[in-house]
Amino acid sequence: MSSSKNSNQPVVASAREALNKFKMEAANEVGVNLKQGYNGDLTSREAGSVGGQMVKKMIEAYEKNMQ
Repeated sequence: MSSSKNSNQPVVASAREALNKFKMEAANEVGVNLKQGYNGDLTSREAGSVGGQMVKKMIEAYEKNMQ
């Protein structure tokens, strides 16, 4: 068996808090009530909307920095 690294871990350990803050902001923007810790009670639609909002904001930031 090959040993694989957990891909859910940020490359820079100190980035974890910033990523959590970013996720909470994105959740608030789309109206999903996230709580600290376990959020397994979210529907797939809710979780997907948070992830989609995060990607949208990352793309917007990237495009803004290109100019």
